[in-house]
Amino acid sequence: MKAFTRISEFLKQHKWQYIIGIIVLLIVDGLQLIPPRIIGIITDGLTDDTITMKSIYIYSGLVILIACFIAALRYVWRMCVMGAARDLEFWLRNKFFAHLETLSPSFYNNNKTGDLMAHATNDISALRMAFGPGVVMVTDAIFIPATTITIMLFTTDIRLTLLALLPLPFIAILMGVFGKVIQKRHKDVQAAFSDLTDTVQENMAGIRVVKSFVQEKYEIDKFLKSNNNYINQNMRLVKVFGFMFPLVTFIASLSFIIVLGYGGALVIRDEISLGQFTSFIAYLGLLTWPMMAIGYVVNVLQRGTASMKRLNVIFDIKPEIIDEMKVKDITQEDLIPSIEFKNLSFTYPDALQPALANINLKVEAGKTLAILGRTGSGKTTLVNLILRMYNTEEGQLAIGDHDINTIPLKTLRESIGYVPQDNFLFSTTIRDNIAFSNMNMDIEKIEQATRFAHVHDNIMEFPLKFDTILGERGVTLSGGQKQRVSIARAIAKDPRILILDDSLSAVDTKTEEKILNGLKQVMKNRTSIIIAHRISTLKEADEIIVLDEGKIIEKGTHEELIILDGLYNSIYQKQLLEEKLEKEA
Repeated sequence: MKAFTRISEFLKQHKWQYIIGIIVLLIVDGLQLIPPRIIGIITDGLTDDTITMKSIYIYSGLVILIACFIAALRYVWRMCVMGAARDLEFWLRNKFFAHLETLSPSFYNNNKTGDLMAHATNDISALRMAFGPGVVMVTDAIFIPATTITIMLFTTDIRLTLLALLPLPFIAILMGVFGKVIQKRHKDVQAAFSDLTDTVQENMAGIRVVKSFVQEKYEIDKFLKSNNNYINQNMRLVKVFGFMFPLVTFIASLSFIIVLGYGGALVIRDEISLGQFTSFIAYLGLLTWPMMAIGYVVNVLQRGTASMKRLNVIFDIKPEIIDEMKVKDITQEDLIPSIEFKNLSFTYPDALQPALANINLKVEAGKTLAILGRTGSGKTTLVNLILRMYNTEEGQLAIGDHDINTIPLKTLRESIGYVPQDNFLFSTTIRDNIAFSNMNMDIEKIEQATRFAHVHDNIMEFPLKFDTILGERGVTLSGGQKQRVSIARAIAKDPRILILDDSLSAVDTKTEEKILNGLKQVMKNRTSIIIAHRISTLKEADEIIVLDEGKIIEKGTHEELIILDGLYNSIYQKQLLEEKLEKEA
């Protein structure tokens, strides 16, 4: 099927695992057809009084031997088919995660975490079911009826066989009708699960906000609504199965009624022997599972198809930020850490107003640029373009002598140490968080970075020091400690360009001064960009720009901007007044 084209690579690699598993499964199914025939022979022998106890022992031993072979071979086909399905789950989940890692920030702006979690769990599990139990049930549903019906036709009575098989076409028709309903309702279940997962994830991440605003009851009610929707969607699906399987069982049982009535009459008239009749009933019993399997197969395959289509939607999304054909062979050593904007304008997708307009700016290698501006003025957008989180037009942004679009992404981003506004830390040790750019980093380098960031003493106060495990998103640290650990992580990377995006907002002015003194040594031979709201953080920069509504409205050193008496000076005077009032308080 077209929906499963994406996993054809895996199926080619594991084809022999499936082939061997199916062959063994067919042998098991074939062996299951022997005991009913043996039972028929024994029954005829007992009826005719032509069988001896020795023969009964031999036949009994043969049945036990067959049962042993079936048990052993079932283990083999399960390891092959079910094992391959587990390998598919592993392979596809890795492929899905790797694909997510390539996608641009705009993708995550438009997709909920809960939806992606549902894809990575429920959808991939549904595919495992389709290519594990689904394959087994398809094989059983084809082979067992075909061989059983053939045996019934040639060993019993053709009329009895045809009458017993009359209900089968009705089952096939019902499965086709139910299959479409199942696929649609399964999509609804997955969508409800996504919403439920997203609600839980959002609440766990924002639990402190929930508690501080005393909104526990509201969030519980919201979760109850999502959970209720998930249950209702599942119940809609269960109702289909609740109606489908009893109906299939009822239709299948009609075969037994026909056989008991007509077959019994044939035995009484001596047209077939009692042994043949007994074998026929046993074979008919073997047909019951494949009839039921048709329903399971439709369910599993329809779910797998629906899940694969959902996954394909994500897989078909191409990363916006990639190394294009025009990229050059540039290493970090080749990259001069100067930055130049030339008439740069940038508008976010679906936005009406540009985030940046006509930016002309040059930061010489080894110099420090400071950026000041109101919230939403475009400060973070500017550094995101330097990191190439979004694409810029050719000729608008250059690093060194190279247009940013010609620099390999790996080279560009390895050359930049970035401390974002959202100081994200991983749920691992402080050591691993700081050494994130190189997990084999020497502890001496890690400690040096923490001293520059003025967080070393705080870390040494923890019982496990650098081996202290942080909570989710670094929740066990204070806001200021998280910022300083993030700064240490960027410093430890030893980048050629260092970007601090409002990275000292959570520390007091005394701590800020100590950190800035430590950073002076770090920034001495690096190109640095500092974004801040406090002028005390950026007043010693080589150049300061003031952004407003995406435009540079002021540019110069601290002294030059004070003389200019514009927005910069206005902010500076307000902050001086605030500091004075704090001291007097």
